[in-house]
This record gives sequence, C-alpha cells and structure tokens, in this order.
Amino acid sequence: MPGVVDDYGTPVKAWADYLVAIPARWSTPSNREVKVGAEVVLADLQLFLLDVDVTEQDRVRLGLAAVEYEILSVVPRQDSAGSHHRECMLRTVR
Repeated sequence: MPGVVDDYGTPVKAWADYLVAIPARWSTPSNREVKVGAEVVLADLQLFLLDVDVTEQDRVRLGLAAVEYEILSVVPRQDSAGSHHRECMLRTVR
C-alpha cells in the first residue's frame, strides 16, 4: 500500500483492504494439515468464499473482533457449470 511510513518516515509494506464484506462461511477443520513450502502446519479455519480473486499471498479478517488470518491454501471448486467457489485453509496471524 503506497504512502505508508513507519515512525522514522521510512516507507513500509502494509496490507490494504481489497474484497470487503464478501459473503463467506467458515468451519473449524479437525487436525487438517497443510503443506506450506517445506513446512507442514495445522490450519485453524476452513473458509468457503464465492469465486473471488484470492491467493496465498493475501490475508483475511473475520468476525466482529477482526481476527486476522493468513491464507495457507486456496482450492477452486467446480460444479457442472464451471467454477463455483474457493475453499481456503487459514492460520491465525500471531
């Protein structure tokens, strides 16, 4: 996000709002492991989105408390008519 600086005036990378108020459904996966590079991690949430443009480079904020999650994987799901929705595995940003 351009124009964001730290306390010393140095430009820094920041997250910008992109897809806001998108209908979604989430569930808690039971011990779902996701391979991220050479690392295998447990996902905290499984998120179902409409067919929107999200990748593993994005982050998601959910709920009234706006808890932030990193996207571990995005799997496009299809039906007989074509692309239907995206299934994302998430991990809480700590």
